[in-house]
Amino acid sequence: MSGFFVLNLIIYNMFYVYVLYSKKYDKIYIGQTNNTDNRLMQHNSGKHRYTKRYIPWVIIHTENFNTRSEAMRREKELKSHQGRKYIREEILNGRVRQLPD
Repeated sequence: MSGFFVLNLIIYNMFYVYVLYSKKYDKIYIGQTNNTDNRLMQHNSGKHRYTKRYIPWVIIHTENFNTRSEAMRREKELKSHQGRKYIREEILNGRVRQLPD
């Protein structure tokens, strides 16, 4: 055998559930994507009907998943009454005072 090595590369496309917060309006928005930076830029550009009313947005929480279906399942959980309560009480509590204006 010669000095030839085969390197197998696996590229994973991660999916993220993200929580946005608008301090100015005290609003939260929950979504999922495979590119959080790009998605935040889209929300803050005013291209989305709901989020354009409450600009500016900041990401206050992300969770990563291997598949879009897992991310969508978690997104649905966070959008429920209990999920929003969790976001307000556990994630947002204490951070609002620290967010930039």
